[in-house]
Amino acid sequence: MNNAKTKKKKVASLDAKKARAGWMFVLPFLIGFVLLYIPMLFQSIQFSFSEINILTSTGGGGGGYELEFVGFKNYSDALFTDANYVRILTSSLRQLVLDVPAIVIFSLFMAIILNQKMVGRAAFRAIFFIPVILTTGLIDQIDQSNAVLNYMSAGGIDTGAVEAMDGGGGTQIINALDVTNLLGNMAVGTELVEYVVNVVNNIFNIVNRSGVQMLIFLAGLQSISPAIYESCTMDGATGWETFWKITFPMISPMILVNTIYTVIDSFTSKSNSVMTYINTVYEGTSRNARVLSSAMSWIYFLIVLVLIAAVAGLISAFVFYQRKD
Repeated sequence: MNNAKTKKKKVASLDAKKARAGWMFVLPFLIGFVLLYIPMLFQSIQFSFSEINILTSTGGGGGGYELEFVGFKNYSDALFTDANYVRILTSSLRQLVLDVPAIVIFSLFMAIILNQKMVGRAAFRAIFFIPVILTTGLIDQIDQSNAVLNYMSAGGIDTGAVEAMDGGGGTQIINALDVTNLLGNMAVGTELVEYVVNVVNNIFNIVNRSGVQMLIFLAGLQSISPAIYESCTMDGATGWETFWKITFPMISPMILVNTIYTVIDSFTSKSNSVMTYINTVYEGTSRNARVLSSAMSWIYFLIVLVLIAAVAGLISAFVFYQRKD
């Protein structure tokens, strides 16, 4: 009896130590969140429900400003008065519906290939992750300002290949293969034809945005016990049956994670058209540009939350979690 109590106490003590270590690990983020992010979020919400009145100073200097509560006026202006916000928002959502399945399917496909035993597997994994590194930090800023492209043009380098990778080549590829006529003759519907055409034209962007998802899928694939695949081989299961009966259910939690990650990454990307437009409104010369952009941001934030909740709820219904007890 005493041994059982001592063992239970040791286990509880170990769990407590792990919990304390976890809190210490996230403590800097929590401090920064409480001291920096929460005040900024509160101020942003306050701005979105207010109107700015500039105060004048008798000494000739700036007198600051005061906020006047106007209710949902800024939200109404963003949705019903602004001519571009709703159009850009719906276009971004439509593009998201096209991009997310393509990115998740492509990253899963490449992860399964790169998980096979082959010569140079580590090099291929690094090659597919390079775009993730190149699209962050200083390199991303250089690319956005087209400094590299201008330098190549000034040096006499033919930029045709670069322009092709930026979207021009996608149209040439799909015209050469005549994918539209091929699928049209199969009578699969114009919607599927348009989707395939869009994916092919956007293939370079899809590859560039699949690096992180690919690594997550690789980690999930490598966590599957080889004994399961050996049992399937002994039972005579084909590769197709093994994928749908073993690999796909075991990797389904990673599909949920990658789908949510891709949605968030798409909505927060610097190249996102809605983010760009909100920033343009914020930098405008209008007196209420700040409060209007705040309202647009919160509308966008709520739409993202609803979409993530819907995606998580839909995919969670098909996720398989392996029990280890």
